[in-house]
Formats: sequence, C-alpha cells, structure tokens
Amino acid sequence: MSKTPPQCPMDAILRLLMGPWTTYIIWVLNDQGPQRFGVLKRSVPGISTRMLTERLRMLQGAGVIWREQAETIPPAVTYGLTPRGNDLRSVLDALGTIAERWKAEGVFQDDDLGAV
Repeated sequence: MSKTPPQCPMDAILRLLMGPWTTYIIWVLNDQGPQRFGVLKRSVPGISTRMLTERLRMLQGAGVIWREQAETIPPAVTYGLTPRGNDLRSVLDALGTIAERWKAEGVFQDDDLGAV
C-alpha cells in the first residue's frame, strides 16, 4: 500500500503566485488600486498583451482579482483585488520588505530575479 506524502498547505498558493508576472500584477493592483487594462499594461513594463490577459484570467479564475467591464465603445475593463487578493497584502508586503533588505545586503545581483 503506497502512501502519498502530506501536501504542504502552501504549495498550491505558491505555485499560483510563481507564474510569470503574477506577483508583479498583484503588487501593482495592491499598490495602485483598481486599474484599467491599458494602465495596468503600462504599469508592468515588458509584459505582452497576451501574457497580461492570460495572467489576469488565471488570477480571476482563482478568485484573486475581479474584472468589471463597462458597456462602452470600446469596452472599458477594470481589474482590482478581491477579498481573497487582499488576503495576500500583508504576506506580499512582508516579502517585499525582506526582498528590499536582501537587495541592500547584496544578495541579488542586478540580473538575479529581475528587479526586486
């Protein structure tokens, strides 16, 4: 009889957040509040429209962000953090503080992990 090891309760959430650009998008929405798609794209330099759309759909599906579409021409689409997304604020703020300290201590080189 094979036993599967117990799952770490953080594994699923960390896999969700590890996706490309995911934490950056959440950080922008946390820092700047709800954003229209175009403003959000400009706030995440280097991300393609396709990747931003994919990440936003994934985060919306996970209940981390909400999406609101105004019936205008062209449609005005706005994204923001849900209560579940707001649950991440203190954790991401703490990680940001640690990252800044580690960066100041020289743990990261300029090319390591991108901009912190």
